[in-house]
Amino acid sequence: MRCDQTAAWKALIAHADTFKSFDLRSAFEQDLERFQSLSPSAPHVWADLSKNHTDTVTEALLIELARQTGLEAHRDAMFRGEPINNTEDRAVMHWLLRQPEGTLSGALAAPLKQVHDTLKPLLAFAEQVRAHTQITDVVNIGIGGSDLGPQMAVLALQDFAMPGKRFHFVSNVDGHELAGVLKVLKAENTLFLIASKTFTTTETMTNARSALAWFRAQGGTDVARHFVALTTNVAAAAEMGITTTFGFWDWVGGRYSLWSAIGLPLAIAIGAQGFRDLLAGAHAMDQHFQTATMENNLPVRLGLLDVWYRNFLNYTSRSVAPYHSALRRWPAYLQQLEMESNGKRVDRNGHALTYDTSPVLWGEPGTNGQHAYFQMLHQGTDVVPVEFIAVKKPTHNMADHHELLLANAIAQAQALMLGQADEGGHKHFAGNRPSTFLLVDELSPTSLGALIAMQEHRVFVSGSVWGINSFDQWGVELGKVLAKDIHVRIATGDVDGLDASTAALVARVRG
Repeated sequence: MRCDQTAAWKALIAHADTFKSFDLRSAFEQDLERFQSLSPSAPHVWADLSKNHTDTVTEALLIELARQTGLEAHRDAMFRGEPINNTEDRAVMHWLLRQPEGTLSGALAAPLKQVHDTLKPLLAFAEQVRAHTQITDVVNIGIGGSDLGPQMAVLALQDFAMPGKRFHFVSNVDGHELAGVLKVLKAENTLFLIASKTFTTTETMTNARSALAWFRAQGGTDVARHFVALTTNVAAAAEMGITTTFGFWDWVGGRYSLWSAIGLPLAIAIGAQGFRDLLAGAHAMDQHFQTATMENNLPVRLGLLDVWYRNFLNYTSRSVAPYHSALRRWPAYLQQLEMESNGKRVDRNGHALTYDTSPVLWGEPGTNGQHAYFQMLHQGTDVVPVEFIAVKKPTHNMADHHELLLANAIAQAQALMLGQADEGGHKHFAGNRPSTFLLVDELSPTSLGALIAMQEHRVFVSGSVWGINSFDQWGVELGKVLAKDIHVRIATGDVDGLDASTAALVARVRG
C-alpha cells in the first residue's frame, strides 16, 4: 500500500499537529528516560536521537507506517536477489559484495562465487601495486559513484594508508582539474585507474583519453602497465591498449559500487586485509538491518525519522557535520547516495506523488562549519535538522586537540537544543533545534564500512516507505543527452531550432 493511503499516514498527520508546540527542553523534563529510549546502537555505530523532534508516540506511528507499507517484505526481497529495481528489471545486490564466501545457497550461491572470484585477483593486484616501489602515484579517473565513494573512503582512512604513494581523483570534465593533477606527476611513476562500467561515460572517457595522450607525450610506452580499467566493457578498454580489467555486475548501482572493483584505489591504499575489514564492517550492518526488530534497527529508525521530518514537519534539508577532518568528503558522498536515490517525483508504478521525497543534504566538517553556516542553524528562520558524526579515539597523539573537537561537537548539539535568552534580541537563540549525534569508537576500515552500509540501508528505508525506486537515476540522463547536441553547436555555431535563451548562450560563449 502506498504510504499516503495508509491509516498510519493519516494518524501521523494528526500527530504532527501536536508538535507545533513541541519543545525539546520540556520533553527531557517530562521524560527522564528519553535519552535511553532514543539512543539505539548497531555494529560499530551508536546514535543519540533524543534531541530530535520526536517522541515515543511518533516512533510507534512511524514503525506502524513501515509495516503498513511493507518495508520488511521489501527489504527481504532485496536480500533474496529479487529485481526490486523494477524500471531497469534488475536485482539490487550491492550487499552481496560484502557477503562472506560460501555462506549462501540456492540461486545466490553462483553470484556470490563470482563476487569472490573477482575480489581475490582484485586484492592480489592491489598488493602488487603496493609492493611496486616505482609506482608512487595512483590516479582514479571516474565520476559519480566511481569517484565519490573511493575518494571519500581513501581520505577517511588516510591514517591506514601505506606511505610512499599518493592518491589523486579526477572526475570533472573541466580540464583544469586533470591539468592540475598531471602537473605533479611523472609518467613512469603513475598508475591510472579508469573507472566506468560501460566505458562510455563522457566525462570519464574524455579525461581518460587526455591522460593517455599526456602519458605518451611524456615518453610513456607501456600503456598496459600504467593503465587499468574498472569496467565490464573489456573490448573498449583493449582499444585503448588497456589489458588489465576488473569488472562488476549490473546489479551494482554506481553509488553503491565502492565495495566492487570501483574500490580498487582504496584497496591499494589500505591493503587487502584493510579492504576485507571494510567489507566485514558493512556485512555486520547488513545483518543488523536484516535481523534486528524495527524498534531496535538503527537504519530503520533513521530512515523513518527522515520521513517524519520531510513529510510531517516539513523540514526540507538536513545538514551533515562530521567532526573529523578525514570525513571531509562525507557530506558530498551522502548527497549522491540520498538525493540521487530518492530524488523522485513518481512512485514505482510511474504515478505522480502527492508528497515530498528526498531532502537537500549539505554540510562541511566541524569545526570549520561553525564559522561558516552554523549562524543560520542557530538563529536563522528555517529549522534545519543537523547530523553530527564524531569519533571517540583519534589516531594522533594530540589529545588536547581531540578533546576540544569533541567538546565543540557536543556543545553545538547542546546549543541548538537549549538556545539562549536575550531581551535585546541579537544574542537570542531560540533553541529547540533538532539534531542527531552519531558516534563511532574509532575511524577504521571496519567502522567506516558499517557507517556507509548504515546510510545505504537508511536511504532504502525512506525510499521504500515512499514507494519509489531508489535504484534508478533517469534524471541524470537528460542533461547528458542535450550536452552532446550543444557541444556540436558550440563548435559549429548552428543554433537553429534552439530556444532563445540557449541560442543566445551558445552565441555568447562562442563570441
